[in-house]
Amino acid sequence: MLQIQGFVFNFASENTYVLYNENKNAWLIDPGNMSEQETNAIDQFIKEKGLKIEKILLTHAHIDHVLGLQWAFDTFKVPVYLHKEDQEVLDMLQASGMRFGFPVEPVKVDTIYINEGEELALDGEKFNIYHVPGHSPGSVVYHNENQKFMISGDVLFEGSIGRTDLYKGNYEQLIDGIKTKLFVLDPDTQVFSGHGNPTSIGFEKQYNPFFK
Repeated sequence: MLQIQGFVFNFASENTYVLYNENKNAWLIDPGNMSEQETNAIDQFIKEKGLKIEKILLTHAHIDHVLGLQWAFDTFKVPVYLHKEDQEVLDMLQASGMRFGFPVEPVKVDTIYINEGEELALDGEKFNIYHVPGHSPGSVVYHNENQKFMISGDVLFEGSIGRTDLYKGNYEQLIDGIKTKLFVLDPDTQVFSGHGNPTSIGFEKQYNPFFK
């Protein structure tokens, strides 16, 4: 049985997730820890639970989702999984930091590119990968059909969608991707977003104002 622990980090109130099972094997998703206090919080949780981080997953590479990426890679020494279309976004990290008014070092990590149609598995629990660009060019969603939940990054939020006014954003592309790839899934599927509260596919299909 998979469990998920969320942390709200940095200036953007970004959701970082630790996904783990009874074997204490785990994935770290979108490490956005920025301050020493935030890093200590997630580090302490992982140590107290005795978790072994096997993979670092990115839904996308915007600055608020990767501020703790170098720490995570250096600490757990496991590859970083992301879509190849967001490599250029990750490469722009230093420039993004300047735009927000604080210094950020470029990250140096081992990456594995993932594509739609591939699967990742945590001890047999399979995750489908959906490429849903529009917020960023390489935004992906990780979907576990068995336990009916997904990690959606900034694709879909409670009552909203990801911004499309950023680099290579595309409103029509994002709306189409959500409709054709996410809204066709079981309505009871829980959605763990990159910001804000969890929601469900059924709720968003019925109430999200972007789909009226």
